[in-house]
Amino acid sequence: MNTLTATVPIRAACFPKSQLHIVLRGYTSVVATAGLRRGSPLYATTHRHQTDAKRFISTTPQSKIKEFFPPPDAPHIKEMETAWVHPVYTEEQMQQVTVAHRQAKDWPDWVALGTVRLLRWGMDLVTGYRHAPAGKENETKFQMTEQKWLTRFIFLESVAGVPGMVGGMLRHLRSLRRMKRDNGWIETLLEEAYNERMHLLTFLKLAEPGWFMRLMVLGAQGVFFNGFFISYLLSPRICHRFVGYLEEEAVLTYSRAIKDIESGKLPEWEKLEAPEIAVQYWKMPEGQRSMKDLLLYVRADEAKHREVNHTLGNLHQGADPNPYAAKYKDPTKPHPGKGIENLKATGWERDEVI
Repeated sequence: MNTLTATVPIRAACFPKSQLHIVLRGYTSVVATAGLRRGSPLYATTHRHQTDAKRFISTTPQSKIKEFFPPPDAPHIKEMETAWVHPVYTEEQMQQVTVAHRQAKDWPDWVALGTVRLLRWGMDLVTGYRHAPAGKENETKFQMTEQKWLTRFIFLESVAGVPGMVGGMLRHLRSLRRMKRDNGWIETLLEEAYNERMHLLTFLKLAEPGWFMRLMVLGAQGVFFNGFFISYLLSPRICHRFVGYLEEEAVLTYSRAIKDIESGKLPEWEKLEAPEIAVQYWKMPEGQRSMKDLLLYVRADEAKHREVNHTLGNLHQGADPNPYAAKYKDPTKPHPGKGIENLKATGWERDEVI
């Protein structure tokens, strides 16, 4: 029996007695444990006998849940293709990704960093995440389960796809309005948003959000979209620095989840295969399609977004070309690219790319 927690009052009369299979204690775990319904891939082996049972905060039997984002219902279409083909990562490249931080150098950097720290505190609160200090790693209150990690991943990725779309949209409109070229920024920002959405679609194959999680995502996206929209109009540089710091936290989150798998704290993920949508998108080779491998791919993407946004934050927003969409005269020198061969945690400085 999983434990749910909440501080808000719940009227038991609203539910038939047969559906009251939850225990309520405190607030933060309500999203972490009740925000997701059990997805069949994750619980197929250990919870097969509960296939037709009621799921968390849901009256719909698991066997009747429809697939999220199903393929198009068109008899003449085999599959949908995308304009953005993901670069192929090697195992060595993904293992080289590390947790890193760019030191704040001026007040815009401190504004971006302070905002990220505030949002990190709020996300930790609503997703039930508590990182253990040194010497207390084995205490129960700091343990993260597979379901808590998935809750955090889904909530994180549902918001992470906003900045690239907002930035690309505003730069697109400015290009139309001023009748000037954008120098390659728009496509990179939209591709970043697409990549984050693919992360979300992948995790939705493992767990399905319940109504509470849906409301949380709806509210967070509405507030974040409008806040980022206004902020990007005022200072694109601060916004890119903000996303760079946000991606630093994402790399940290996935690194800790990978460490939990390696240390045996997430037994249900040790033999779990990555969903087919992930295998096709990242071109995952045979023998490297475990849940740990999936998190390595996602972490590598977040590390790339970290580099890209710190780099864009170092550039002149209205005049400099996008170094990730450029072809250089001397290809023998290291330059920014779409892969992670030259991954730099702090981003490329302006004099290195222009």
